[in-house]
Amino acid sequence: MATQRDETEELAAQIEAIRAEMQNISATMGRLAEKGVHQAQDKALETKESAEEAIKQNPLQAIAIAAGLGLLIGILTRR
Repeated sequence: MATQRDETEELAAQIEAIRAEMQNISATMGRLAEKGVHQAQDKALETKESAEEAIKQNPLQAIAIAAGLGLLIGILTRR
């Protein structure tokens, strides 16, 4: 028959195991989040460079699109 002391020690061991697992999960989530941030930054940089290249190749079209978007945003915010 298990004594109260044995049950307390077993519970303490289980709590310590859970704490260690939580730390492991936290570290893993941190690494995944950091990787995701780096991927997002890389994609944003690629998109920026692609947009800059498109603007250089078609400056008049880029100006027309920007003006059209500005007009649309202006109309939508007046309401």
